[in-house]
Amino acid sequence: MVYTRRNIQFDVMFGASRRLVEQAHELRLNMTEAEEVLWAKLRGRRFKGYKFRRQHPADKFILDFYCHKARLCIEVDGGIHGNEDVSDRDRNRTFELEQLGIRVERVTNNENENEIQKLLEKIEWWLNENT
Repeated sequence: MVYTRRNIQFDVMFGASRRLVEQAHELRLNMTEAEEVLWAKLRGRRFKGYKFRRQHPADKFILDFYCHKARLCIEVDGGIHGNEDVSDRDRNRTFELEQLGIRVERVTNNENENEIQKLLEKIEWWLNENT
């Protein structure tokens, strides 16, 4: 999807393939409980007026939550992300997304489900830092 704003074109999906867009759609239909908790707070510009997208395709990745205005990606990580192989893959993914100008912040399922108010304060700080 290419948008034009003030004669500047930008692609909010960073060239994601049609196949990846379809996979993102499937993921939106099957969100985890932790993702649903955070989405309830972010959807529909409910959080400080910022527009977030869930399961958003970008380049060759699907981002859990993405705010294009702040170029902020929030990844909700479950226990498997503590695994060394998964952790290495996460670091590489973060590096590649940063090369696209996207800031990646990771939160745990526990933070999201049990400390949602603290998490929202962090997100507000991240948004203010990026805009």
